[in-house]
Amino acid sequence: MFNILIKNVTIITMNEKSEIIENGVVVIKDGEIIDIGNSELEDIYDKFYIIDGNNGILMPGMINCHSHVSMVAFRSLADDAPDRLKKYIFPLEKNVVDKELVYIGARYGICEMLLSGVTTFCDMYYYESEVAKAAKRLGIRGVLGETIVDFPSPDSKEPFGGLKYCEEFIKKWQGDELITPAIAPHAPYTNDDLHLIKAYKLSKKYNIPLTMHVAEMDYEYKKYKNEYNMSPVQYLDSLKILDKNFIGAHMVLVDDKDIDILEKRQIGVSHNIGANSKGAKGVAPILKMCEKKISIGLGTDGPMSGNTLDIITQMSLVGKIQKLFNKDRRVFPAKDIVKMATIGGAKVLNLDHLVGSIQIGKKADLVILETESINMNPIYDYYSTIVYSANPSNVDTVIVNGNIIVRNKRILHVDFNDIFRSLIKMKEKILVAIKEL
Repeated sequence: MFNILIKNVTIITMNEKSEIIENGVVVIKDGEIIDIGNSELEDIYDKFYIIDGNNGILMPGMINCHSHVSMVAFRSLADDAPDRLKKYIFPLEKNVVDKELVYIGARYGICEMLLSGVTTFCDMYYYESEVAKAAKRLGIRGVLGETIVDFPSPDSKEPFGGLKYCEEFIKKWQGDELITPAIAPHAPYTNDDLHLIKAYKLSKKYNIPLTMHVAEMDYEYKKYKNEYNMSPVQYLDSLKILDKNFIGAHMVLVDDKDIDILEKRQIGVSHNIGANSKGAKGVAPILKMCEKKISIGLGTDGPMSGNTLDIITQMSLVGKIQKLFNKDRRVFPAKDIVKMATIGGAKVLNLDHLVGSIQIGKKADLVILETESINMNPIYDYYSTIVYSANPSNVDTVIVNGNIIVRNKRILHVDFNDIFRSLIKMKEKILVAIKEL
């Protein structure tokens, strides 16, 4: 961890006033932002390690509010197959997911996120301690949830075994500077009333996030309408398990009554536009949610669903698909989309007191986008450039918690070639399992 001065950048603060500081300087000490201004700060902090941004864009680190990062090991499998969750994903997980796969997949997926400017991610998978170990080693911030399902899972021979695993996981990681443990019931339809309530009580006991897929599947919606005459959101609300710690992933099949519940319970929503559109799930009505001031962040879902783990790709898709869906090019101006990718995501994860904007006192989770590549010029609107012009290859520098993790588009302190070789070796094991499905 260095004391760092970043200069020659345009600062996209994402603070309450959405201030933009051209020819800006940001000063970092002991992992926190201690000063923000212009070139006069260079004389005050003359002994700090200098990062010259070369007229790049300095923005808050991006936040991936929903992922299954280790599933990068399955990327590009059965992309166009119907009912892929039950025909491919669950059987594959049963046959090949173990500690080794989770750790190897997590390392590779985290590298992908860091190289694309993601500094915080929210994850849901099995053997989540392996994800935590990888996240800690690579220096990324994580909200990490152990999956709970009503059938034997890779890390539990018993249904709902994730509850026991999760409590041990929470005790091990709670209070860590980078890792926030969470609990992750997979979905309403893969749990029951009793265990959903148990998961909620665990969330309350330790004051940790509870994240879940909600209102994503057609069959999920039909189940709760037929059995309870409720939507999935209304069903969960009837169990009294919705509160500010709840992170709802997807929220595609929701109506006005559901949105009122989300507002009342202060739920955070992860909008996963890439995975939802590729999976033909539908388009979440986030315009109505925004009108209700519901906290909305962006997520990639698993890299077997959306095929990427970067948020820059999601930003562009949000703008284009939501404008088409609402038949109005005025909705979701680029600034609002950048908000969702940064401070909005921080609010969803209840980390906005630490990250999501460039402000004095916040953690130094920062990204520099270089502006020298052909796709980045000319720049008339910084927000539009980030949303519609940039791509992950424009990420030059990434700092998390004051540590320089990526510089000159290269990830530091780890041997990426070793990580790459481990993932490719895992492919051989997965190919054998595919033949047995």
